[in-house]
Amino acid sequence: MSKIVITGATGELGQLVVQHLLEKVPANQIAVSVRNVEKASKFADQGIEVRYGDYDDPSSLEKAFAGASKLLLISTPQDDSVVRIRKHVDAIEAAKKAGVKHLLYTSFAAVDKGAFPPLGDVHSATEYTLRASGLSTTILRNAFYQEVFVNESLQSFVDSGVIVTSAGKGKVNTVERNDLALAAATVLAGEGHEDKVYELASSETWNYDELANILSDVSGKNVTHQSMSDSEALERMVNSGVPEGFAHFQIALYNSIADGNEGNASSDLEDLIGRKPTSIRESITHFFNK
Repeated sequence: MSKIVITGATGELGQLVVQHLLEKVPANQIAVSVRNVEKASKFADQGIEVRYGDYDDPSSLEKAFAGASKLLLISTPQDDSVVRIRKHVDAIEAAKKAGVKHLLYTSFAAVDKGAFPPLGDVHSATEYTLRASGLSTTILRNAFYQEVFVNESLQSFVDSGVIVTSAGKGKVNTVERNDLALAAATVLAGEGHEDKVYELASSETWNYDELANILSDVSGKNVTHQSMSDSEALERMVNSGVPEGFAHFQIALYNSIADGNEGNASSDLEDLIGRKPTSIRESITHFFNK
């Protein structure tokens, strides 16, 4: 029997994709490709086939992808861009050798419009490799995970009463992992998505001024946004204990936001999941009320 194979199934996004896919197809039609088979025992308990597949061992990927009618290639989380690209290329070559019929790849929203290069360049290179491979593909360009912005750091903003950035009034497009996972499962379980590119972003965007207003409303405490120079924002972060490397990464993101590269909207996600994606306000309200 041919299978829908999902890589990275023990990761945060992968687990959600499997969960949604189980609501659409029988478990015996699903297989997961994972590096740690023991960690994936819960999938086996659900009747899902667990296969060993490690990006560092390309030959294992060919075996893990065997018989796949559809393969969801979830991008690797490595920090080094060249390493990530190399692993993606190895996986694509393994998919070709395994005879995969249809490959879906989790890319990054608006990579063709200059979206955050430290992330976008990796996905642009991978998308090019997919086009050159001759495989039937679907590109799922995921927006920034909303969870990157909705986390414990929000409490520090409420406590201090201020969000400090160098992003100005630049807009950001973010989406919850769960909504992205539902979209991926919908494409995996459906037909007619070959050779499509989906911009899985929200139709609504936000900026840090609006984030401060939402935090004020939800917490009942006044929170403001102060946009300052890169050097001032960097100094604030480093002095507060943020690792210098991450602080520079954050400044680069603020620059991209300020330049208007991260506010691209789309209706593709809403069309696929049949509803509006969870808004930043909804995510923040849930975070503080959980």
